[in-house]
Amino acid sequence: MTPLRSAVKLSDGRELIYFDETPGSGRAAHVDTRELPPPPPASQLRYDPLVDEWVAVAAHRQTRTFLPPSDACPLCPTTPRFASEIPAPDYDVVVFENQFPSFSYREVPGGEITELTDMVPVRPGLGRCEVVCFTSDHNSAFGSLPPSRVRTVVDALADRTAEMSALPGVAQVFPFENRGVEIGVTLHHPHGQIYAYPTVPARTAAMLRAAARHAEKTGGRNLYADVLAAEQEAKVRVIAANDHWTAYVPAAARWPFEVQLAPHRQVPDLPALTDAERDAFGPLYLDILRRFDGLFGKPMPYISAWHQAVVGEGRELGYLHLQLFSIRRAADKLKFLAGSESAMGAFVSDVVPEKAAQLLRDAI
Repeated sequence: MTPLRSAVKLSDGRELIYFDETPGSGRAAHVDTRELPPPPPASQLRYDPLVDEWVAVAAHRQTRTFLPPSDACPLCPTTPRFASEIPAPDYDVVVFENQFPSFSYREVPGGEITELTDMVPVRPGLGRCEVVCFTSDHNSAFGSLPPSRVRTVVDALADRTAEMSALPGVAQVFPFENRGVEIGVTLHHPHGQIYAYPTVPARTAAMLRAAARHAEKTGGRNLYADVLAAEQEAKVRVIAANDHWTAYVPAAARWPFEVQLAPHRQVPDLPALTDAERDAFGPLYLDILRRFDGLFGKPMPYISAWHQAVVGEGRELGYLHLQLFSIRRAADKLKFLAGSESAMGAFVSDVVPEKAAQLLRDAI
């Protein structure tokens, strides 16, 4: 069942959208009573000519909320004692504009966006950043959600992807979740984010170049589809699968434990998934998350990243897939990005991908 969507405005003008699983919740009637300062201005984008990449400078993010106590969590429902970002006393899934965005359409102060040198152009960081709360339960986790709630989250992400892709200047929409203090989360409440980028990120640009070369070499074949088919045939790195999705460890995984979940047909983004594909995603993903937590018998820190097609040129090369990875390489060890990875972008993997796949298959 498609969740019921209702949008409201927070006291500083930011948009908040409830995605309700049952009708008649009345959540949209609750008003944000806080007195908030105006949202910050848009960030700066500075071009690095040495690597042909844009870097966002968003100094206002230095003041964002950092690991507050549970009774002052801004992602929990509002209570008589604490007014949070969500005015309603409960919710299923909720999405709202980030109070400390990396990209926005806010006005930039006069004179702030100026050319630094002829080699380093500067422009406003126009785009949008949203927060996605998966549950009102502060002590829960995505892996503890029922499949029906995962379906609601997927529907919410699809809704937001479609709307944000239509915004002016957006190059790609990127939904993701960071979990665990080891990853660097600043709020414990189960949540994710969605970035509407004004430029094509570096990893996506590299993937587009590789996909274009493959299509030219093979008479138009899709690179990710061919990689997925090869993994399905090899079987050695496949963790689990169902009628619509396959989860596998990439043969050249960069992270100690990394899994990609891909639909069995090429679709550009979440809005393009059928009802059957959306329903089938949740059980498989929850299974993989349980395997991650079961690997060392404790919650696994992870990043979960949806790779969607770009909005403009190269969109036909995209193939929606989810990348899930952890920096934990052993029960008591983390993989830190040291010299080779951080300075040169040259990864050295600590775990053989085939071994990682076997450990994950045995984790439950």
